[in-house]
Amino acid sequence: MTEASRAEVCVVACAEAWRGDGEILASPMGLVPTIGCRLAKLTFAPDLLISDGEAYLLGEVPLAGPEATVPVIEGWLPYRAVFDVVASGRRHVMMGASQLDRFGNSNISCIGDWVKPKAQLLGVRGGPGNTVNHATSYWVPRHSRRVFVPAVDMVSGVGANRARAAGTAASRFHDLRVVVTDKAVFDAAGPDGTLRLRSVHPGLTVEDVQDATGFDIDTAGAGVTRLPTAEELTLIRTALDPDRRRDSEVPS
Repeated sequence: MTEASRAEVCVVACAEAWRGDGEILASPMGLVPTIGCRLAKLTFAPDLLISDGEAYLLGEVPLAGPEATVPVIEGWLPYRAVFDVVASGRRHVMMGASQLDRFGNSNISCIGDWVKPKAQLLGVRGGPGNTVNHATSYWVPRHSRRVFVPAVDMVSGVGANRARAAGTAASRFHDLRVVVTDKAVFDAAGPDGTLRLRSVHPGLTVEDVQDATGFDIDTAGAGVTRLPTAEELTLIRTALDPDRRRDSEVPS
């Protein structure tokens, strides 16, 4: 078995986000999180519910490509029903973020003043509801100071400080789990719910991560992100992503 690539380390780091979640809807956004979610279901999290992203719950774990076929459908989950799942907290989403600050506030809406932004992005979409109702994680394939900023230009996903300020209705179920990037893994166990460096990917240092982050990070107890096991590498390379699409998202 050849050495794990950076993309494969990121896949496993994303998979770990769903460890111990039980029977909930897993909603990965992005190729590496999708492979990670499906890897988790095939190994340590068999009760996860995964969807085709449209209207069906999948009874089998398909390839992570557009040509994948799914012979077994185990349930119907139309778009309107997703809101009931969100409101009940039975979901763990891994979203993207154009900006993140130290409290875990995220921005996918615009860059610059929202009245006249420099760039218009996706809009807040489901970010507010996701972040105050159920577990939320983030995937950042390009860790840089453009993403990790002192303050986001607009809040699309609610961070710890804003959840507290908004009161119990926002803070009661606020649950920022992890932020996985192409360099490191963060959790929200820093002072006042700020981001804390949990681990650095093999081959990188804490200094590398700090240099790519636009605010001081809590590095207490930071370790090294674990490598994939032989079983996990086999599943990634043969059962989930044999065409190595993961390398297009995280080049080696």
